[in-house]
Amino acid sequence: MDINDIIIFPLMTESASVMVEKDNKLIFVVSLKAGKSDVKRAVETLYEVKVKKINMLITPQGEKKAFVKLKPEFKASDVAIKLGIL
Repeated sequence: MDINDIIIFPLMTESASVMVEKDNKLIFVVSLKAGKSDVKRAVETLYEVKVKKINMLITPQGEKKAFVKLKPEFKASDVAIKLGIL
């Protein structure tokens, strides 16, 4: 998959902002066809960070969410500010 087709948009809700600050995680809505390795490659390439772990789920609305935990040397809040979601 092309990296520009993997991530649809970053998600920022009240609980997501707590994850950014507390757990160093970002949440993205991603393509239903994307796997963890695809999302990892896309996030590392597009946002110039290193990913520690990814959890994924499909919502009842049919969207696929990726919870991306960054390595400690990178701050999720810095990426969120760059994206304009925090």
